[in-house]
Amino acid sequence: MTGLPPAVAAVATPLLALQGAGVHFGAQAALRDITLQIRRGDRIALVGANGSGKTTLLRLLNGLLAPSSGSRLATGAPVTAMLFQRPFLLHFSVRRNLQLALWLARVPAAQRGVRLDDALRRVGLQAMADRPARSLSGGQQQRLALARAWAVQPDILFLDEPTASLDPSAKREVEALIDDFGHAGMALVMSTHNLGQAKRLANRVLYLDAGRLLADLPVDDFFHRTDLPPEAAQFLKGELPWT
Repeated sequence: MTGLPPAVAAVATPLLALQGAGVHFGAQAALRDITLQIRRGDRIALVGANGSGKTTLLRLLNGLLAPSSGSRLATGAPVTAMLFQRPFLLHFSVRRNLQLALWLARVPAAQRGVRLDDALRRVGLQAMADRPARSLSGGQQQRLALARAWAVQPDILFLDEPTASLDPSAKREVEALIDDFGHAGMALVMSTHNLGQAKRLANRVLYLDAGRLLADLPVDDFFHRTDLPPEAAQFLKGELPWT
C-alpha cells in the first residue's frame, strides 16, 4: 500500500491535538477530558455559555496553560498567535509595536521590513504607521493586533471574542480580515457568543458546556441537526435570534 501524496498528508496530519486533556485551578475543573485535533484549513468557532471554558481552551491550545491531565501534542512545531478581546498594545507607535512582535518571533532582520509593510497594507493602517498605537480607535487597535499576527505568519491563529467590544462597522471590518486570514491558509480557532458570526466565519463548531466538549461538528450540521446533545440544542434555542 502506498502512502498518501505529500499534499494530502499535510492536510491530514493534525497541526495540534489534545488527548483527554483537562485543566484544574485548585479543586475547580475548568476543562475535562478534551480530545480534539486542529488541521490546516480548519476554521473553528468555540461556542458556549459564559464560564463554559472557551478562553481556557484557547489558552491551553496556544500553550499558555499546561494540561493538568491528558496531553497537548504539536506536529512540526506550528507557529501560533493569539488575539485577545482587548489587544495589549505597548506605548509605542503602530510601526514599533509590529517591529517588536517580529523581533520576539525571531523573524530575520532582513525580512522584517517587508513583512511589516505587507501587514499594515493588509489591514489598511499604512497611513497610521507612526501614530501612537493606543490613540487608535477600538476597531483600529484590533486591526493592528491582526496585523501583528499576520506579520508573524502563524500556522494557527487563536482569537478570543475578537469583535465583542466593537461597533457594527468595525466588527464587519475585523470579520473581513479574519476571513481573509483563513483564505490565506491559517487555521483559525475563535471563541464567540455571536452565532451569526460562527455561521459566517467557521467551517466547524465546538460546543463547550461546563468544561466538557459536547459537540464537534461541521458548521451546517451544528445549526441544522436535530440530534444535538440536549445542552447544545437548548443553547441554540436560547441564543436566537443571531446577530
